[in-house]
Amino acid sequence: MPAPIPPHLRRAAHVRRVTLTVVAATAVVLGPTACDIGVAAAGSGGSGSYGAGHSGHGTADPTSVGGTSIETVPAGNTEELEPTPTATPTETSTPAEDEETTGEGTTGEEAPEETEEETAEETTAETTAPPTTTPPATPPPAPGLVTLGADCSTSDLERHDGFQNAPRCVATAFGEVADEDRSPSLLIVDPPTAVGAGEDFTLQVSTRNLVRDRFLGAAAGGYYRESSFLDADGIQRGHFHTACRLLGDLSVAPDAAPAPAFFLATQDGGGGAEPDLVGVPVTGLDEPGTYQCAVWAGDGSHRLPMMQRANQTPAFDMVRIEVG
Repeated sequence: MPAPIPPHLRRAAHVRRVTLTVVAATAVVLGPTACDIGVAAAGSGGSGSYGAGHSGHGTADPTSVGGTSIETVPAGNTEELEPTPTATPTETSTPAEDEETTGEGTTGEEAPEETEEETAEETTAETTAPPTTTPPATPPPAPGLVTLGADCSTSDLERHDGFQNAPRCVATAFGEVADEDRSPSLLIVDPPTAVGAGEDFTLQVSTRNLVRDRFLGAAAGGYYRESSFLDADGIQRGHFHTACRLLGDLSVAPDAAPAPAFFLATQDGGGGAEPDLVGVPVTGLDEPGTYQCAVWAGDGSHRLPMMQRANQTPAFDMVRIEVG
């Protein structure tokens, strides 16, 4: 029969059991579960390196534990997970607070040990993004009509990213098209037929059914990035371009690759259903020769606006001007 334990040793053993219980409970609160919670140690500028190799999204209030600043961040299972609100940080205790509240109203001596499965379930509920609405599918082709495709799912090319690079596959939807009686149109009015080399002149451009209020910078990644949109009256939103290029051989189609001698986009906030007139100052035609000066409408992402019917003339015009 074992010898009885003296009273002073029983008290010390009891204290050690309480301390171990608190440490175990604290480990459960702070320890990350698989791909659900990452722990970041705060560094300079408020940044930190996330534990367990996760990337965090958003931040929670820092909690001080044992003299170390701890920041809990939702980590999720993928880096694409959107930030979600984090729960209020759970208070933890130190050995000096054995009899104080450490969790959801339980004392350090009575704190139940959470299982990893319970923690994972709670965190998953907090970090799961809300369900997204699936966009309506593209209507199938008419009977007997065979198409090469209606998106980039079968293309081997890189996806277009809004910058002026090619070859690429543009996944942006075409967007909205105006009714035939509200389709945009342009006309160059009374252009000069000849100017001197280096002489500045003005092209008068009339636009109809074009609200000139939308322009995404192509150099900033806005090229082919936005779908076409109409205003509340069903009028195309966008702008128009003007370009002049020197033609070489007038008997063959010119090379489209070189930049034009002159280019300007006009987005002045004007325009609408009724025709108006805009003066475009043209400069920089220094080399003698025959120039092709063209104007064409663009939606917010620089595409020629769509037409209701295939036999409608798009919104463009061009003239030839002799420079010498």
